Amino acid sequence: MKYWEVAVSKRKHVRAKRKSNNRQYTIMGFLLVLALALILIVVRVLGFNQASAQVRQVSVDEAYAKYQSGVFLLDVREQEEWDEYHVPNTTLIPLDQLPNRLGDLPRDEEIVVICRSGNRSKDGAKILLKAGFTNVTSMDGGLKAWSAKGYPLEGIRP
Repeated sequence: MKYWEVAVSKRKHVRAKRKSNNRQYTIMGFLLVLALALILIVVRVLGFNQASAQVRQVSVDEAYAKYQSGVFLLDVREQEEWDEYHVPNTTLIPLDQLPNRLGDLPRDEEIVVICRSGNRSKDGAKILLKAGFTNVTSMDGGLKAWSAKGYPLEGIRP
């Protein structure tokens, strides 16, 4: 075999090997993307994403019935709002402090989250669900609706 024939033969061998390696990397990349897609689907289907869990809401009447039975009521308004009026025997943890005060809450009891109109209580309930609390509801209508029903309040009625 002549020198140039050997060189051409070696080049063909190197090119074939590169082509084989490129094909292997392409297959491995495809399998990796497929595996990640399957993992995301499984996580979504099984509902591991508690942050996006639907917040259960209860009416003011349901919340009052729960209150009478001794459920844990969590008020997520600000201190100034609480000082004006609040439901007796409830716990105040302002919404912005809630992520850092999860240890102050019972994990083995139902928690009904309340606020002035019902918006912050939904956000508070989402924080609790994301943190692993499972028995959490938000009171629809807030303390405005609570007061309109004539349910107990301490302080000046809104």
